[in-house]
Amino acid sequence: MKYIIVDDEHYAHDVIKGYCEQMEHLQFVKSCYDAIEALNILKSEQVDLIFLDLNMPKISGFDFLKTLSKPPKVIVTTAYKEFAVEGYELDIVDYLLKPVSFERFIKAINKIDSVDANKAMSRSVLSNDREDENRIFLRSNKSYIQVDLKTILFVESTGNYCKVVTLDSEIVIRDKISNVIKTLPSDNFFQVHKSFIVSKSQINSIEGNRIMIRNYEVPIGKSFKLNVNRILSGS
Repeated sequence: MKYIIVDDEHYAHDVIKGYCEQMEHLQFVKSCYDAIEALNILKSEQVDLIFLDLNMPKISGFDFLKTLSKPPKVIVTTAYKEFAVEGYELDIVDYLLKPVSFERFIKAINKIDSVDANKAMSRSVLSNDREDENRIFLRSNKSYIQVDLKTILFVESTGNYCKVVTLDSEIVIRDKISNVIKTLPSDNFFQVHKSFIVSKSQINSIEGNRIMIRNYEVPIGKSFKLNVNRILSGS
């Protein structure tokens, strides 16, 4: 796994690189001392993992991360604990507070394999059953629940979780709405808001910036008007 270190402190580079040298599967690519330097490296080199500081000149760590359309895995290393929630919303692997101990570093590295396994499982259990394309399996806590696609009213996102609302139940799954929309048939399910996916077949009416589905009201986001027009046109 090829990695870079993005931090404006030379000592932080020495610590992280020293830890990485004890892990045989980690391969050092470059030390970067600001986000601009890191961007240039990402354009020219294959990078699988970034050790990222937050408080840096020119561009902060999170602002840098937000510019990446397909970022590598990221482990944050910082002295500021108050930004941890924002970090996990950006789908980082782990959030390490300086000074970072070797034991805590190893736990973060071990999480990488765990994250990959969970994502693979999520794609698997949310994918259409090959024997019956009208059903999917949703993982809720430690259970797998089979759901008939025709019964889904809408999906609501709350951070790293989604609530799938059906005719007779609400199922909470640990996944982002951007992943969920990929698993649902595009001819019937449309994202109409950054936090909502609706089933076209379940819509009762569309009134202004609201979609009425049975006893629920779903907001329409400004940037998703095109999807709503597709619903109205039947395409």
